[in-house]
Amino acid sequence: MLGADYIRVLYVDLTKEKVSVEERKDLFHLIGGTGVAAKLLEENMHPELPPLHEDQPIVFAIGPLSTIFPVATKTVATFISPLTGEYGESHAGGRSAMAIRNAGYDAIVITGKARRPTYLSISDHSVDFKDARGLWGLGVDEVGRIIREREGIPGKRSIMRIGVSGENLVSFAGVNVDTYRHFGRLGLGAVFGSKQLKAVAITGETDIPVSNFKDYYTTFRWLYKKVVETDLMAKYHEIGTPINIKVLNAINSLPTKNLQQSTFECADAISGETFAEQTLVRKVSCVGCPIGCIHVGQFRRLFDKGYE
Repeated sequence: MLGADYIRVLYVDLTKEKVSVEERKDLFHLIGGTGVAAKLLEENMHPELPPLHEDQPIVFAIGPLSTIFPVATKTVATFISPLTGEYGESHAGGRSAMAIRNAGYDAIVITGKARRPTYLSISDHSVDFKDARGLWGLGVDEVGRIIREREGIPGKRSIMRIGVSGENLVSFAGVNVDTYRHFGRLGLGAVFGSKQLKAVAITGETDIPVSNFKDYYTTFRWLYKKVVETDLMAKYHEIGTPINIKVLNAINSLPTKNLQQSTFECADAISGETFAEQTLVRKVSCVGCPIGCIHVGQFRRLFDKGYE
């Protein structure tokens, strides 16, 4: 916790529908959310069991700077990957780190398997196990809309959810976070599905303590200025990660056809420059990040009167 010498961990048992909280001073020395998440996975994992066994854990953690300084906006997830059978680590932005922080936690450990499709509703005063049978089979957009309507608190909550690929245990299924972000690597979505966990909705009103606001604000503004004025960050703001497509293609490093090729003959047509010129509508930022590398586009086509 900020201002404390311990890591506050929420433990959730889906099988028993029980929760507990521990203040772990022994985790405080570990570096960032990744260090804490790796250690908690080590403590709770079962090497002798397959990745999708109900006793295998999911761990979410944030670091000491998360949501406090520019660009420190991500949550790290650790798990046993169903894709590789080994250590899995994935990161996502959106509002996830802010929501965990405002709920009063530094880390969340989820174990067990729900008796029925379930979503967790976590706040700074309660953890509820909610029936998700009506959400099972729905895609992430619809699930997000329904949970937003049920839970309320717009702008202050984060919703991590899976679609049908996670439900069907596709080994590389991801977890959608707040529409525009994802835990996209190594199959966390399948781990959600194996636990009959459709979503995790997190919110809270816990204040973030700042001991010396004047010094903090000075440091924040200095970091903010450094970030927005660098050429590297400017390119991600203006065009986003697709700006790398043409460069990677030119040096034979653009993965194509499931890595069967390293160049793509139509790279220019899908490049960031083409997207920005023809499709870009607006830019979106994760909470606390000045870069705004999320680029929302809209496909345009000529009107076809024969189209139905």
